Amino acid sequence: MLFGHDITCGANAAVELVNTAPEIAGTEQLTDPAELHRLLLDLDFKNTGPPTPADLAAVRRLRTRLSAVLTADSFETAAELVNELIANAGTTPRLTNHDGFDWHIDFHTPGAPLVHHVGAEITMAIATLLVSSGRDRIRRCAAPDCERMLVDLSRNGSRRYCHGRNCGNRIAVQAYRARRARE
Repeated sequence: MLFGHDITCGANAAVELVNTAPEIAGTEQLTDPAELHRLLLDLDFKNTGPPTPADLAAVRRLRTRLSAVLTADSFETAAELVNELIANAGTTPRLTNHDGFDWHIDFHTPGAPLVHHVGAEITMAIATLLVSSGRDRIRRCAAPDCERMLVDLSRNGSRRYCHGRNCGNRIAVQAYRARRARE
């Protein structure tokens, strides 16, 4: 299945944000507003401006709620949590073509607080992904020593490993070495 720009960016942003949490990364990755700003720029949130300490705290709370969505034990629970996030973000869908991207849907109100901007975009992407593909596209990395989340946007839904720790290559090398040791 192919996903549009807004779904791809939003879903990837959701897992990247969740992967900054200390329980996944080992230490807090969003240590200050400047670090949050770098992450947002990396995730193509270009019109947010420099975050404040209050923005940092709000995005950390959003991250906790997103983590609950991504790890929910049922579709119904995930849907309920997504609906709460959508209501809190005050979404205002509109067509736009800013920052060199072709026409797509922005879900945040222009001038919205940073957490509403980020929350609306991410949550609507996750909602769309859940409805179109179910929960199987969002999962933990298959590497036994990795806690990172991944979103599988491949055509056939076969991605197993995250990009953040090079897990796929590590597992392949371990398997190769094990085969060689048996020879």
